[in-house]
Amino acid sequence: MRATIETEKGIIEYSMFGKGETILFIHGGHSNCNETLFQKGFKTTEYQLLTPSRPGYGKTPLNFQNKSPKGTAELIISLLDKLKINSFKIIGISAGGLTALELAANYPERVNHLVLISALTKKWFKRVAPTYRKGKIIFSPRMEKFSWAIYNILLKFFPRLMTKVMFKELSKYRPIKFEKDEIEELKEMTIKMRSLQGFSNDLEQDIDQNILNKIKCKTLILHSNYDNSVGFEHPENAKRKIKQAELIMFNNRWGHLLWLGKEYKEPLTEIEKQWKK
Repeated sequence: MRATIETEKGIIEYSMFGKGETILFIHGGHSNCNETLFQKGFKTTEYQLLTPSRPGYGKTPLNFQNKSPKGTAELIISLLDKLKINSFKIIGISAGGLTALELAANYPERVNHLVLISALTKKWFKRVAPTYRKGKIIFSPRMEKFSWAIYNILLKFFPRLMTKVMFKELSKYRPIKFEKDEIEELKEMTIKMRSLQGFSNDLEQDIDQNILNKIKCKTLILHSNYDNSVGFEHPENAKRKIKQAELIMFNNRWGHLLWLGKEYKEPLTEIEKQWKK
């Protein structure tokens, strides 16, 4: 099911599939509720998979009230109230990590597990950083539609070359290796990607670091040694400040995309193991 509804904190778009205990996925940059690749391996016979589009993505409007991770968390809680979901697990992915941290810190009675995958735990880039400047231009609200359209057209006609281009952005692993099915998964993911106003806002987001000390639920931090998008200082920061945090590093070739390819089974196994404790 996909829907857009009005809540006490504003309009929010979401997708929801399956039945059972709710897993709340907080998606990363350039994504929205239509992206489900990061849900790979989670059984919809055991879990209800809920993914809201963060403000500025999909059909969720970005405004002054919800542009911060805290404001986004409040909007998501208002969605959960509307859906009558009182208890849930959180998986915070990439730029969605900051909102996941706000949820776990400020709603401890509702969050029973927190998983951070390739996630931000503090401000991403300084404004002088080349990656910040490039992101502000290529994925600005005016340019992002053309940037993604051009990439997807080139990916269609030159799949190996453009997969290599994306691989270099996401991973430090060398030599560059990927299989045919990984190219197809990448196509499936990027065809749904749009940055809209969301990614430009992600580049500005930050949180009060004191909130990490407030998190009491069991926390699993999963990161790749080859992540070329979110540096090791982010999982290390979370491990140091969250009391019940466990950090596991992987040698996943895709770096930032721990859920792409066959190697996704390793992090999935660790998540299931943590949840059964």
